[in-house]
Amino acid sequence: MRLVADTNILFSFFWKKSLSRKILSSGAAELFSPEFALEEINAYESEIRRKTGLSKEEFRESRKELALLVGFVPVEEYRRFFKSLLSVPDKDDIDFLALALHIGCPIWSQDKALKRQGAVTVYSTAELLPKLQ
Repeated sequence: MRLVADTNILFSFFWKKSLSRKILSSGAAELFSPEFALEEINAYESEIRRKTGLSKEEFRESRKELALLVGFVPVEEYRRFFKSLLSVPDKDDIDFLALALHIGCPIWSQDKALKRQGAVTVYSTAELLPKLQ
């Protein structure tokens, strides 16, 4: 199954015992995310490390592992879908929606507001689990 993972799903990868980490690491899904999501992870390194208790080296190793598990896609590849998403209420979601339209797959997110839009199917972690087994 192909999925676009939102940034918060990617952030949860840094918690060693998180369900999201298990799913991401399992290989049960082919995962994609906008390239800027990796930049956001870098920008929030201090906060992620503080919340998870990871050392700088552990964070870097986890980030490398994440970069191998998720295909980070440059905006140039999905930009053409932005015009069809102009009515999306939360503009922060437009990259994830456009990428999902480009790939032709659902989004994995815990964001309830994102789920309410009608352009792309959005699965929460709980909804996704049975589909991956």
